[in-house]
Amino acid sequence: MILVLRALGVGDLATAAPALRALRAAHPDRELVLAAPGWLAPLVELVGGGVDRLVPTDGLGRPGSALRAPRVAVNLHGRGPESHRMLAGTRPGRLLAYASPEAGHRDGPDWRADEHEVDRWCRLLDWYGIPADRADLDLLRPAPGDVPTGVTVLHPGSKVPAKRWPPGRFAALARELAARGHRVVLTGSPDERATAQRIAAGAGLPADAVLAGRTDLGRLAALVAYARVVVSGDTGVAHLATGYRTPSVVLFGPVSPARWGPPPGRARHRALWAGGQGWPRWDGVGSHPTLAAIGVDEVVAAVDEVERAVRVSGAVAA
Repeated sequence: MILVLRALGVGDLATAAPALRALRAAHPDRELVLAAPGWLAPLVELVGGGVDRLVPTDGLGRPGSALRAPRVAVNLHGRGPESHRMLAGTRPGRLLAYASPEAGHRDGPDWRADEHEVDRWCRLLDWYGIPADRADLDLLRPAPGDVPTGVTVLHPGSKVPAKRWPPGRFAALARELAARGHRVVLTGSPDERATAQRIAAGAGLPADAVLAGRTDLGRLAALVAYARVVVSGDTGVAHLATGYRTPSVVLFGPVSPARWGPPPGRARHRALWAGGQGWPRWDGVGSHPTLAAIGVDEVVAAVDEVERAVRVSGAVAA
């Protein structure tokens, strides 16, 4: 058994796809087990990395009996020491992880705080002689089912308040895009539904445009896979758009897109960030200044750019 720990969220799993596929290729005859939150199961199936089994794992507590004695344990969760100790507790034949003297693990490469999340795990495996392709980010496309297709998805929420673009600007953006012929829908968690409803009301959108709290992870993935364009903050939906090559505009702050942004060289994905301008002290309330500095007109222009890139690539292919 090859045990992989990645007990995090949607974007974390999507950015680990190249590493998971590399492990599958390196161990084609071994059972590949992923320790991750159970609610991610629909996305695990869409990663297409040959994961044989998902063991529901929330947090870094004591490992269950289902995780005992793997041939190889791989830490795609963090740099330790907690995650290292959790995997060491399974008594693996070998642990592949970043060096963590505090956890008693001196093997592995050194951690780089400013590294892109995709590159981080590809570099870890490469250090152990397992090549991984950082561009191998595509997700399997689900059947559309009953989700609307060809819509423009605005995802205003984030678990981190500092990463939320002001709702009033999302309303202005939705109003402008709707006037340009976009069929706009708003997604988010059940806790974000009220905010999405206020944005829809401010933009003059119909009530059925609010899908926040009404889509499970599988339906959200399908919605993004068949969308016209996606606009979101630095959150999991942005990584779904990358995985499906759906045109996207991602609003960054305070974290730089150099760490979590879409892959370079793809004109259909645009990252907007106003960092590096010497922002004044922030009181920790509301959107981070690097995010609040992004204007509606700039986002509308970026939407035009990514749609133009799709048209150009289609014309070249034809």
